Amino acid sequence: MTAGTAATERPPAGTSGEPVQEGPAPQQEGPRQPAPPRPRTAIDRAVTDYLQHMGVERGLAANTLAAYRRDLARYSNYLAAAGLSRPGDVTRHHVTGFAQALSDGSDGGTPLGVRSAARTVVAVRGLHKFWALEGTTTADPASDVHPPMPGKRLPKAITVDEVTRILEAAGTDTATGLRDRALLEFLYSTGARISEAVGLDVDDISLQPAEHGPAIVRLFGKGSKERLVPLGSYGARALDAYLVRGRPLLAAKGKGTPALFLNARGGRISRQSAWTILKAAADKANITKDVSPHTLRHSFATHLLEGGADVRVVQELLGHASVTTTQVYTLVTADTLREIYAAAHPRALG
Repeated sequence: MTAGTAATERPPAGTSGEPVQEGPAPQQEGPRQPAPPRPRTAIDRAVTDYLQHMGVERGLAANTLAAYRRDLARYSNYLAAAGLSRPGDVTRHHVTGFAQALSDGSDGGTPLGVRSAARTVVAVRGLHKFWALEGTTTADPASDVHPPMPGKRLPKAITVDEVTRILEAAGTDTATGLRDRALLEFLYSTGARISEAVGLDVDDISLQPAEHGPAIVRLFGKGSKERLVPLGSYGARALDAYLVRGRPLLAAKGKGTPALFLNARGGRISRQSAWTILKAAADKANITKDVSPHTLRHSFATHLLEGGADVRVVQELLGHASVTTTQVYTLVTADTLREIYAAAHPRALG
């Protein structure tokens, strides 16, 4: 063997014929290569047809269409992994299996929360309904597969003391200060939606109380549905002070709008401005909770129920079409009752 030949030969080998290594083999793996794309199936093509229909004929927004595309791509991959290639092969079992995979990630994807999973199931239901209507399939296996229902979020309410601190913090003797106090007192006294309050005109209120009751205000809710709501004495006094000493100064800067609550330029106040007014009062009162105008509406309902008001009366005051919507507030008061019971009853806790 010549020297030149020796330079090209492999090192001495062990009994297996492989080179002898004196230490552990170094890790020399390169970057992991992405898996090659799987072949397109009839399902993939039918999904593309559906997305084109949603984008062109239904006119979905670009962001919505992108979400549909992501959701249905995951569904297509799930069906392909199950060995399915044609839309007609999909059964209800596959749809429910995918719905479960969305929650636990068993398909290799990220587990989704209830709302995201529900959105994806809705996309899948729409896909199968389209296939059935277009004759791509003879049946709709997703027709009775319902999206998961998110749990009801309990309304956020603040305490009576916190409401009082916010209302008192809003009171100043300027035109805008009188308006701010009147607006916040009005929201809490009536439980009005912020859109209902800022949409009020001066003629919609009557500060002359009935013979044996509070003042009455007329609110226009969703669908322009009209309802009459009492206005408590605190709210009536704040509103009267604003109408006498505050609104005329603000109205002088505008063009004679009939709006009840005016901005600094004499025009109708906006919802965003109302939110800013409440936020400033909450900050001044050192309330660290997240408070919005809707918080006052939630607090109005919760405090009424805690005081013994009937749920159907609260329904009417809030302008809810169904008592079911109002009953979510009873969950809040039930929690309060549990806390009181646990603290006060001698045999509540073992």
